[in-house]
Amino acid sequence: MCNCDNHHDIDAELDRILGGSLSRRTFLRSAAAGSLVAGAGLTAPGSLLAQQPDLGGVDPEVDDFDGVVRIGYIPITDAAALLVAHSEGYFEDEGLEVAEPQLIRGWSPLIESFAANRFNLVHLLKPIPLWMRYQNNFPAKIMSWAHTNGSAVVTGRHVEVNDFSDMGGMSVAVPYWYSMHNVVMQMALRDAGLKPVIKDQGDDLAPDEVNLMLMPPPDMPPALAARSIDAFIVAEPFNAAGEMLAHGNLLRFTGDIWKNHPCCVVCMNETLTDRQPEWTQKTMNAVVRAQGHIQDNKKEVAHLLSRDGKGYLPMPSGVVERAMTNYADDSTYIDSGAIRHADWGNGRIDFSPWPYPSATKMLVGAMNETLVGGDTTFLSGLDPQEVADDLVNYEFVEKAMEKYTAWHNAPGVDMDSPFAREEVVKL
Repeated sequence: MCNCDNHHDIDAELDRILGGSLSRRTFLRSAAAGSLVAGAGLTAPGSLLAQQPDLGGVDPEVDDFDGVVRIGYIPITDAAALLVAHSEGYFEDEGLEVAEPQLIRGWSPLIESFAANRFNLVHLLKPIPLWMRYQNNFPAKIMSWAHTNGSAVVTGRHVEVNDFSDMGGMSVAVPYWYSMHNVVMQMALRDAGLKPVIKDQGDDLAPDEVNLMLMPPPDMPPALAARSIDAFIVAEPFNAAGEMLAHGNLLRFTGDIWKNHPCCVVCMNETLTDRQPEWTQKTMNAVVRAQGHIQDNKKEVAHLLSRDGKGYLPMPSGVVERAMTNYADDSTYIDSGAIRHADWGNGRIDFSPWPYPSATKMLVGAMNETLVGGDTTFLSGLDPQEVADDLVNYEFVEKAMEKYTAWHNAPGVDMDSPFAREEVVKL
């Protein structure tokens, strides 16, 4: 249970670490005023892309395409491959110019910026390009996976939760409706006999209901410390921050539920990739090379990404290092049940670029069972195999993987059949 005597200490530390995210008092004020919805980017999904934009007035076929790699990212470890490729000069090694990556605090503004061609290289939650392409007719293309695993469920210290079945009547934050987090969270809740719902804050919940609400990742640890939510599911390093700074409890790693699952994927505009294949290949070479470097040097990369290194992420080195390295070697997680399948050999987050078609097909089916806000009728007409063939470009990543082969040693890669696998989900 919560010892509230040191709420002010938690507020001060979270404000210092997150530098502008919501403190406990600010969060409560904004929630009470009803402004939280706007601040969290709770735009109805269908309204983000009212019409398919052109390439920002830039036609890649003509000379005014400047060829600069422009990266937009959320401050999570899912973006590591893009950030390390920038930091280590891998784009320049391919003969490309790259702009300074731009940090965006929420998924809706990142999607909008990508759609407006402000960025030509982004990481997006895997369900987002599916929604962009088939609901909004925007030519989003998955170019590779950005990483595997790397997410968890964290509960507040003011609630007693030992298993998903204990979450009835609670409020849980998810980063976006079209997210692997929402999919996996609802898998776990349904398995525990609970019903995911979307209700206004303050509405009564039945004992078997769990209320889901959207929240930008940086705001989740302060909200948990404020007891404004009971739990959250999100990417790292915000789970590590939830443990270390908000003193929450890590209930379960998502990679221990869906083995080596995708989360964020590397995305580009298909119009650009079709017209600029050489530029696209060089870009993907840099990204795949970066993934191999990260997998082999997680502790070093954690420091580089942190505010104590090159400052791509707002967290101190210790938090990011925990987020990237602390897993099955910590007996606490085994004893608590946060890890139930240590024999899978996962890391807390791993980096392997191949976009397995089996995972895309499974996601299409799972999304039809997942509660989201907005119109979802487009999902019912999707054929999983057709989506796997159409949504993902396999050509550029495969060529990059032939050039940079560190992925051979990543968890879950079977070199006897490196481009196919069977999906494993165990709750």
